[in-house]
Amino acid sequence: MIARRMGSAGQRVAIAVAALFAVVILGTIGYRFIEDWAWFDALYMTVITVATVGFSEVEPLSEAGRAFTILLIVSGISVQFIALATIVDYLTGGHLVESLEGRSMSRRIENLRGHTIVCGIGRVGSVVARTLAEDGCEFIIVDRSEEAADLCRDEGWLIVKGDAAEEETLLAAGIAQANAVVTALDSDADNLFVTVTARALNPKLFIVARSSHESSEQKIIKAGANRVITPNVIGGRRMAGMVMQPVVSDYLDLVAHGEGVEFRLQEYSVVAGSQLLGKTLSEARVREATGVYVLAVRSAEGRIEANPDSGFCFGEGDRVVALGTEEQLAGFESFASRLAPGA
Repeated sequence: MIARRMGSAGQRVAIAVAALFAVVILGTIGYRFIEDWAWFDALYMTVITVATVGFSEVEPLSEAGRAFTILLIVSGISVQFIALATIVDYLTGGHLVESLEGRSMSRRIENLRGHTIVCGIGRVGSVVARTLAEDGCEFIIVDRSEEAADLCRDEGWLIVKGDAAEEETLLAAGIAQANAVVTALDSDADNLFVTVTARALNPKLFIVARSSHESSEQKIIKAGANRVITPNVIGGRRMAGMVMQPVVSDYLDLVAHGEGVEFRLQEYSVVAGSQLLGKTLSEARVREATGVYVLAVRSAEGRIEANPDSGFCFGEGDRVVALGTEEQLAGFESFASRLAPGA
């Protein structure tokens, strides 16, 4: 978990302080019954003895009282030394700063809504995280390694340390409020377990899982994943595409991910009250109003309409893939989501 290491350091400090208080309490009880002093006198004698300030005794001590005082001095000095060393280590070892950072991170996670949870930040997960960060998306990393925590700290990313297959870890990452989970762990079995756990905790999640072997894809889909990506298969297809159609491949890379390119591909939702809702492509006059090209539409039922014709009618929940400049796409986003006049 986020503060497991800081929590153990804080617990050591708490135990040391509690031990010091225990010495004072036991000393007070000892003087009360050995010397038959009043409770306040017994407490006063205990404090000056443990603190070794050298004040005179409340009353002359009996032989049993002197023996108890020796034991109290040795115990008090030992406990004080341990407590002081623990507190100094807590302050100088960075635990206090980490603890404050951990609490701040926990508050940030609690306030997130509609974020993405990235499980595993290895070779694939780190690329996913950087891409989300570049696009300004909110996300949380879930990983158990200290190296992952250091990377996230350097990058300023949120992280929950722990096993992504455990309910407690995913709940700490705000899975109930998340929109999507990307599980990019090295093991197909681990990705399957994460998928099952995540789907049980939030049935509405969009889950994308990594698979190292094609034979695992159907198993992970049956476990609840919406999409399964096999990096070596995708990579092989891309490499073949670069050989057969290098210009097309390069252009698609630029359009989808490149910086400084004029045209970009973006995906938008048709929401209630949209100017597109219930209209055909011709009636909405998308091209004339915004300048973008509608390349494809996926309906709420999952059907994909590639290169829709002028008679295609938009419905609520449709996902529209549009091509245009950043300015045109910004206009289309407003056009697709704003309320119709009088609505």
